[in-house]
Amino acid sequence: MIRTTLLFLALTLIVACDAKKLGTVPDVEKAIVVTADWPTFRGADRSDMSTETGLLKTWPVEGLKRVWLNESAGLGYSGYSIVGGTLYTLGARDAVEYVIAIDAATGKEKWSAEAGALLTNGWGDGPRSTPTVDGGKVYALSGKGILVCLEAVDGKELWRASLTDLGGKVPGWGYCESPLIVGDFVVVTPGGSQGTLAAFDKSTGMKAWQSEGWTDGAQYASAIAVDHNGVKQIIQLTMQSIAGVNAVNGEVLWRTEFPGKTAVIPTPIFSEGQVFVAAGYGVGCKSVKIGPGNTVEEIYANTDMVNHHGGVILYQGHLYGYSDKGGWTCLDFKTGAVKWQENKALRKGAIHFADGMFYLLEEKTGVVVLIEASPEAWKEKGRFSLAPQTTQRNPKGMIWTHPVVSGGKLFLRDQELLFCFDVSGK
Repeated sequence: MIRTTLLFLALTLIVACDAKKLGTVPDVEKAIVVTADWPTFRGADRSDMSTETGLLKTWPVEGLKRVWLNESAGLGYSGYSIVGGTLYTLGARDAVEYVIAIDAATGKEKWSAEAGALLTNGWGDGPRSTPTVDGGKVYALSGKGILVCLEAVDGKELWRASLTDLGGKVPGWGYCESPLIVGDFVVVTPGGSQGTLAAFDKSTGMKAWQSEGWTDGAQYASAIAVDHNGVKQIIQLTMQSIAGVNAVNGEVLWRTEFPGKTAVIPTPIFSEGQVFVAAGYGVGCKSVKIGPGNTVEEIYANTDMVNHHGGVILYQGHLYGYSDKGGWTCLDFKTGAVKWQENKALRKGAIHFADGMFYLLEEKTGVVVLIEASPEAWKEKGRFSLAPQTTQRNPKGMIWTHPVVSGGKLFLRDQELLFCFDVSGK
């Protein structure tokens, strides 16, 4: 996948440079939009930062140009991965959850494949996780914990496994994490007495290991993989703790307490040995330093980033996200100090980064806002309201699927309605 992306970028630059020599492109540096695949939840490194450039820095007053609208993506809150021109997501149709492949250029469905039986929930039925694409395969997790591996080209099933067979218990809002690919393994969080984390051989579906030394129940966060202290570590967050395990065998390398409440959802963040986590329901955030020998030192813990489920992004030494306490918030990553907060311009929602800008989605209204990624202040550069909106959403549910920018396009979802907007400025 990486090789293909690099080849595409190289060919794009060659064509553009030749065009400039021929005089067909007056200013090629401004014309090129560098695009990138988005293979899993929060992107390849789970930072939620797109590497695309050449995107709009301000939006028209009338809003963005809609490229297409797919009205049959199924019910649920699943996100999407975009690889090689195909968008992969999950959606519920009748009493079944499906993995669905859609042409990212046209919005037309390519195929669908059964993932598992429908998860029913008081806040809305259907799947919650995002498929992960790797090596021509799609790995997807249903709301009830069925992990499937499919051929990306046609949806042919290769293998499936159940997280409840590993001692896991379906969390109250269903299994929500997105599978993590680490080398030859696909890693998930069944939780329970047999081990919080588990790894499967991504080709065969055979279990490779389970973290017997860590047995917290599953929550809703998606794990990350990092290289630290000479070892590939998998870092995950539960209701009780933050921990790092050896990606080779599941051995627990370090663990520290994190007392969550009700539900723990946001993805952990790692940079230069420092780990940051956050949660909602008044819990707030915590940051620790993983030192030599995997010793753990608390750096700070506060309630200035009470992030429920919209996500937090680290950009140039600062953290950005919505805090239930103070609104949209910027913190200093190293110290936890507040740089700015904005609680009037936009209410609670999700965040995504691309080309020096943040794309914000208000969960209750569907208002989408573009701001500069700046530690100085809230600097708004455009907004519009998502329309139409579904009539099938559970009354308790909101627009919780996170925004994604890929291929010069902004993808948004409200249940069965999947939107594609042009942000390339072409």
